[in-house]
Amino acid sequence: MIDRLKAWLTEGGGQATGKADELELAVAALLIEGAAVDAPLDEPERATVRRILKRRFALDDAALQQLVAAAEGKAERSTQLFGTVRLLNERFSHAKRIEVIEMLWEVAYADGALDPLEDSMLRQVGGLVDVSDHERGEARLRVLRRLGIAESS
Repeated sequence: MIDRLKAWLTEGGGQATGKADELELAVAALLIEGAAVDAPLDEPERATVRRILKRRFALDDAALQQLVAAAEGKAERSTQLFGTVRLLNERFSHAKRIEVIEMLWEVAYADGALDPLEDSMLRQVGGLVDVSDHERGEARLRVLRRLGIAESS
């Protein structure tokens, strides 16, 4: 699992500096928090989070289940995003942070619509990880096109 994450981090200029499991958990917890910001985590959002994590980190089912359970626990115990985004800022390249924003957009649109709380969280996280409004908007458009959702949603 660590080698897969290091490969993902280092492709395109990522900065793998050890503790890959901690990074993986940070991304997973952020996605869980994004999914639960507007209401309790529902099955379409949970399935989207699992699909994203499995695809991005090439996890088998057992590793995926373990990561999601740990991320849900971390998200429940967390009172603020600062620790998670600090880790992402320290260890992810700018391009990888944009990818995380893209993952969050995908989770936000899991139910086909964007809730104002999800939009607000994405704006906040974008600012905290130094992803500009323009870059965040471009990431949103890529996700909308990929999901086949009209841009006015």
